[in-house]
Amino acid sequence: MDEQKAVVLLSGGLDSTTVVAIARERGFAVYALSFDYGQNHRQELDSAARVAKVLGAARHAVVKVDLRSFGGSALTTDQPIPKHRSAAEIGLGIPVTYVPARNTVFLSLALAWAETLDAVDIFLGVNALDYSGYPDCRPEFIAAFERVANLGTKMGAEGGRRIRLHAPLISMTKKEIVQTGLSLGVDYSMTTTCYDPAPTGEACGGCDACLLRLKGFAEAGVRDPAVYRQ
Repeated sequence: MDEQKAVVLLSGGLDSTTVVAIARERGFAVYALSFDYGQNHRQELDSAARVAKVLGAARHAVVKVDLRSFGGSALTTDQPIPKHRSAAEIGLGIPVTYVPARNTVFLSLALAWAETLDAVDIFLGVNALDYSGYPDCRPEFIAAFERVANLGTKMGAEGGRRIRLHAPLISMTKKEIVQTGLSLGVDYSMTTTCYDPAPTGEACGGCDACLLRLKGFAEAGVRDPAVYRQ
């Protein structure tokens, strides 16, 4: 029997890489989708390509979307990336690294590709526990977008098939995410999480993304294989 197709959002980071492994373990043929959206940390796209190849994606598409033209985020402007914030600070409010409507844009394009592939399953690595306060990482957002997907597509409106958004990490801690990926054989040395990496690729070790990643590996009792500047 042919594998079912699934579109999987892949940034090249810890979370999205884990989701690719989960989708494959569930028997899906992975159609990995990455975005060159004007992010300062474009090194993640190199990691996404490695992950897609190593984890056996059926196809890896990189779509260019110029969110930098709008700005509004430290990831798409010259605004400094916050460093060395406490856990309490990270969990308080929406940080300057939030990219306006990013997951809405990404999921809309993933939905378009899924329709052309005749695929009803879309996976993404959002997380509502150990995360950086982004409103588009909440269960309510995922549930609302799934309703939109089924209302606003030919496949959902006429095809009699229900489009499903899968967010398998939504209620996991970073520790649990790391443990899940390792149990599926993920080599996290090929992933990039940092918002402010060096030109040569080393992670800064101080941005929110690095701190949450380090926290997850530490709590899992496993060494983080990423290379850090300090």
